[in-house]
Amino acid sequence: QVQLVESGGGLVQPGGSLRLSCAASRLIFTNYIMGWYRQSPGKERELVAAITKDSAANYVDSVKGRFIISRDSTQKTWYLQMNNLKPEDTAVYYCNLRHLTLTHLNYWGQGTQVTVSS
Repeated sequence: QVQLVESGGGLVQPGGSLRLSCAASRLIFTNYIMGWYRQSPGKERELVAAITKDSAANYVDSVKGRFIISRDSTQKTWYLQMNNLKPEDTAVYYCNLRHLTLTHLNYWGQGTQVTVSS
């Protein structure tokens, strides 16, 4: 079992930046994908960005060029740097850790609110 703890959400003005962090309770081994999802009221949860152990990353089109996903060398923490934030980025952001093939190995953070408003 893995516990994920998020931090870094908050209120920011349009055009501002925030950095989210997700800390895992143990080392993350090969064949896992680390990701960030978001969900706003009335919408389904969507994948925002994901990164593999080899640092291959992908992003939803709406955040390309503005958000950057990264992980640190301890293999226990990953981040979402969010720049040029827009009101439509407002959502609860969840970090996620899932195995590439073993679908029951799928873990979620508790969620952190990001609000972009003037």
